Amino acid sequence: MFVDLVVAGMFAMLLVPLITGYCAYSYGRSFWLWFALGLVLPIVSYFVLFAFILRQQLDHGQRLLNEAKALLAEAEEAEREVK
Repeated sequence: MFVDLVVAGMFAMLLVPLITGYCAYSYGRSFWLWFALGLVLPIVSYFVLFAFILRQQLDHGQRLLNEAKALLAEAEEAEREVK
């Protein structure tokens, strides 16, 4: 019973850092840096990362750059399938 509580507590403590690290990695930032920040400042790091991502998404030039990268990736994938 005690082991189950310890495992559940560890999972609960690592949930926010894992989510923060995954979100950071999916937007091109360092997983381990944001995971560590999530361990030290769990709620604060999540909101800071959210602010960075929001600022990036609201920037029209960055959005166009992301769309261009996606189009290039699709074209490269289509070229590989043809060969």
